[in-house]
Amino acid sequence: MNRLKDKVAVITGGGQGIGKATAKLFLDHGAKVMLVDIAESELKATIQEFNTADAAYCVSDVSKSQDTKDYVSQTLSAFGKIDIFFNNAGIVGTVTPILEYPEDIFDRIMAVNLKGVWLGCQYVIPKMTDGGSVIITSSVAGLKGFKGLGPYVASKHGELGIMRTAALEFADRNIRVNSVHPGPVHTRMMRSIEKDISPDNPKEAQEGFETIIPFVRYADPKEIAELVLFLASDESKYITGTTQVIDGGMIVA
Repeated sequence: MNRLKDKVAVITGGGQGIGKATAKLFLDHGAKVMLVDIAESELKATIQEFNTADAAYCVSDVSKSQDTKDYVSQTLSAFGKIDIFFNNAGIVGTVTPILEYPEDIFDRIMAVNLKGVWLGCQYVIPKMTDGGSVIITSSVAGLKGFKGLGPYVASKHGELGIMRTAALEFADRNIRVNSVHPGPVHTRMMRSIEKDISPDNPKEAQEGFETIIPFVRYADPKEIAELVLFLASDESKYITGTTQVIDGGMIVA
């Protein structure tokens, strides 16, 4: 249970869902963790639940340069270094066809999902320990299209360009950069998608998704966290520039 002993991790989108599950697993394996999110109430509740001096939080909008600089400086102030960066924050927007998609929601998705990942790499990686690990949360939507999710799909495809470029640019420091691509996971994001698809019966939408997953179920956030843990640990020290799919077989169905 010490795969991350003496490591310091930054996790964006850390207040709930995959970010929270990953933070818990990181702590269990000996890391110190800075949780970053825009929702202070969720961060406070998560920190209270963890109840450890090895976890701290910073309220930040990842789409803003100054907020990004702030969470980097607060991490260094609290824990002295950064070894792991889980570049995880993201939003889904609404399920709406391209021809009807609201421009303001498109802009916000690009700001959080794409610019947020870009800014995170730009400001975190220069302060990282050589030999560190960056993990970017993309999606199966970063590898294929989905009707009604055009901006989200575009942002998740764009994250791969950042990941692959960063993997090349920071290889001389042995910093590895990889992306994870979950299918549907039991998180608030999927509840939002299900409600958009079927407002009167979201459960029906969930069952529809499950029929196209060979394992016929959603993932639990901890299952995604376990993959992130591997990529964060020294066990993955020769893996960089890769797309790690974790979708119960959805992409090949």
